[in-house]
Amino acid sequence: MRFKSLGELKRAEAYELILASLPEAIRLTGYARAKAFKISELVREVHGDSYEWYGYTLGSRDNPEVIRDIGLPKNDENSQHYTRIGPENIAAYQETLPDDRIINGWIHSHGELDLQGFSAIDAQNQEVVLNYVTALVKQPVAKRELVIKDLALLVEGRWSPPDLERGSVCLVTDVPVAAARIMETVYGGFCYAMVVGDAGWHRQEIHYKRRGILSGQTSITKKEAEVMEVESSGPFPQEEIAALREEVRTKIQPLKYQLAKLESV
Repeated sequence: MRFKSLGELKRAEAYELILASLPEAIRLTGYARAKAFKISELVREVHGDSYEWYGYTLGSRDNPEVIRDIGLPKNDENSQHYTRIGPENIAAYQETLPDDRIINGWIHSHGELDLQGFSAIDAQNQEVVLNYVTALVKQPVAKRELVIKDLALLVEGRWSPPDLERGSVCLVTDVPVAAARIMETVYGGFCYAMVVGDAGWHRQEIHYKRRGILSGQTSITKKEAEVMEVESSGPFPQEEIAALREEVRTKIQPLKYQLAKLESV
């Protein structure tokens, strides 16, 4: 057989068996949705202007795929143009939550800005949150074949040090083996990202991180996602507004100086 070019000689794709799926849509309660927009409303009321703020989306440990609440941590700094998340703040806030609650993403406001999407600074914040959240919610999602060129098969008690020079990887077995396939577990996790505007709009993404336990091969992907509301509710409960207003007063810290450069885009 003749080939026109070496490009026609393709290595067979590694076999992969899917064990579990990660969420494709964002499910949240009506309470969580109402609370997000109520925070923005109270920011304007308490601080007299529209400022960006950030919080964490919260789920339950036994069902982390559903956003049940919005947690408002003490923000490092809030401006009309951007907000930042410090990596040390995420773990500190998780420690304040009840044992059955878990951070499954983050949410922030663009206030009155006309940027109905995610900015470059948002992407930096997202990376910080993704690394933390996936460590909490990771699970085995696949078994993937490790394609090893020149795999050397040795038998325990029948090899000597020079035998280790053979192949790129040596597999030592207790009985003679003619062929072997090595399958690694791939762990995967997800993280939600949501942005809301004072005008009532919202955008959201799901970010994914997958890592092979043996190879260390890591992939990070994202997708725009639809919101599916569960446990619908009406306006934010009147009896909780006073407590939320106090959180906004103490945890949102508007900058008092003028930014030299717009950093949102």
